[in-house]
Amino acid sequence: MKLITAIIKPFKLDEVREALGELGVTGLTVTEVKGFGRQKGHTELYRGAEYVVDFLPKIKVEVVVASDRVEAVIDAVTKAARTGKIGDGKIFVTAVEQAVRIRTGETNDSAV
Repeated sequence: MKLITAIIKPFKLDEVREALGELGVTGLTVTEVKGFGRQKGHTELYRGAEYVVDFLPKIKVEVVVASDRVEAVIDAVTKAARTGKIGDGKIFVTAVEQAVRIRTGETNDSAV
């Protein structure tokens, strides 16, 4: 099993969720986060004063899938989240050693 973590632009969340739904991904976790990469921050004007916004709003989407589905999920998220502009985000893949469904006690692939 693998944990796929995608950091995306907030307005792309619905498209990513739909793309994952079409693949049959039944569960995901979404978190509002702030951060920056090469995009850095930007300046904004507030009440006539200019100030720098260092951290940009992003969405973190986390999904655990069977190892054989990783490439399909990455492809779907990439296509749904891409705008072609700086700040589109990143995808990270991490190994998951064990998963347990609390309600039933099912483990690993059956728990996902």
